[in-house]
Amino acid sequence: MSSPRLLDHHVVGPADAPPLVLGPSLGTTRAVWEPHLPSLAGRFRILLFDLPGHGGSRTGLLRDPMPGRTTVEDLASLVLGLADHHGWDRFHYAGISLGGAIGAHLAVERHERLASLALVCSSAHFGAARAWHERAALVRREGTAPLLVASPGRWFADAALAGSPFGRRLLGDLADADPTGYAACCDALAGYDLRRVLGRITAPALVVGGSHDVATPVEHARELAQRIPQAVLRVIGCGHLAAEQPRALYAALSAHLVAAGTGDGARRSSAASPAVTLPAPGSDSTWWP
Repeated sequence: MSSPRLLDHHVVGPADAPPLVLGPSLGTTRAVWEPHLPSLAGRFRILLFDLPGHGGSRTGLLRDPMPGRTTVEDLASLVLGLADHHGWDRFHYAGISLGGAIGAHLAVERHERLASLALVCSSAHFGAARAWHERAALVRREGTAPLLVASPGRWFADAALAGSPFGRRLLGDLADADPTGYAACCDALAGYDLRRVLGRITAPALVVGGSHDVATPVEHARELAQRIPQAVLRVIGCGHLAAEQPRALYAALSAHLVAAGTGDGARRSSAASPAVTLPAPGSDSTWWP
């Protein structure tokens, strides 16, 4: 069980493997990465976390969840708290959407901590702040229920995914999200804009765009790849959560992590904390071919 002072999280994979942190998108939990665990967990020590107000993470972990106060920097600090808790001086990082934004912030501001960076269906800037503030206000008033109608179309290119066990699980996590925590994450996206500082990223970077992503169209991925020095761009046939092509995403991540040097780039301190083990993936993950 996670400490009440930390984001709720699980760790899975060999204790002596290179550390890899996987960040979720807004409205989802760490379950969004479950289809990829069987492939990744044999080679990496993986840490999966829930955003504040999502899954098992308390909204109260935020410095100030009042309207307009939360930033991506606040979320990134919570992720660094997890890495410090487990004694990880440097680690690989991959994140979807908001999870990617957290990684990009770390790559700019705390570059010494990242061995590599992968941005999946993410962006340097998620659009006008007004739209995010309006969504935050809606959720604070009415909860996440109003989002459930449109979210399947934003998340999945294949409508059948929304009705699969995996899709129902993710939509259930959205329904259960704490409105204050979800809205605070919207506020973080409203203030997020790294377009002018992407050139400061020195970590080996992979950018994955979804050719069917309507939330962050592939042009966002191209902009990231153009502005991050020596970034590699891969476009796969998926929607916003990269759920339709798990094998293609794994192939891109695997090649990227091997090229980044999985053995030398990420390391632990001598004071590494005891491991937390993630249960074996359940039946939800077997929907994929």
